[in-house]
Amino acid sequence: MTPSPAYTLRHFGRDQAPGIRQILLDVHADAYSGETDEFHDDTRFTWFVDHWSALDGFDCVIAYDGDEPAGYAYGAPAVHGREWWREYLADAPAAADTFSLSELMVGPKWRQTGLSALLHDALVGQRPEPLAVLLVDTEHPRVQALYESWDYRKVGERQPFADSPLYAVMVRGLPGP
Repeated sequence: MTPSPAYTLRHFGRDQAPGIRQILLDVHADAYSGETDEFHDDTRFTWFVDHWSALDGFDCVIAYDGDEPAGYAYGAPAVHGREWWREYLADAPAAADTFSLSELMVGPKWRQTGLSALLHDALVGQRPEPLAVLLVDTEHPRVQALYESWDYRKVGERQPFADSPLYAVMVRGLPGP
């Protein structure tokens, strides 16, 4: 692991989303440069950024290395009664509040520096919801293992769009093993 630089973390909410939109798009473009994955192209990702940042409770943390954005994490609370991940459990937990982690993105030159854990903890670790949910591409087992090391548990698989990859549904905060 490369020694991590001293990052500055900045938190943003829905009201500040227009001012950070281009930063999110630029870090995404850097992270996926050279990829041919059509599902994660810039046009679709722009739609995701606009969709998520308009949600009530949108929360984002951006890490800066000096003045340069190095990565970010963002999401929003799940709407009560629409916590789709519960369908994967025979006995869903009584806790009603869930934070949906939509994106955790780190630029290539900051990977393997501990930045992803720092961003995750700065966002999800500070949320009031007792549960967190996310999707991980099943073709990225190392990413899934990283989330498992942060106490997420795979509860199923889901393909949310006809042209999307198959994702592992991962939940943090569940009782049991």
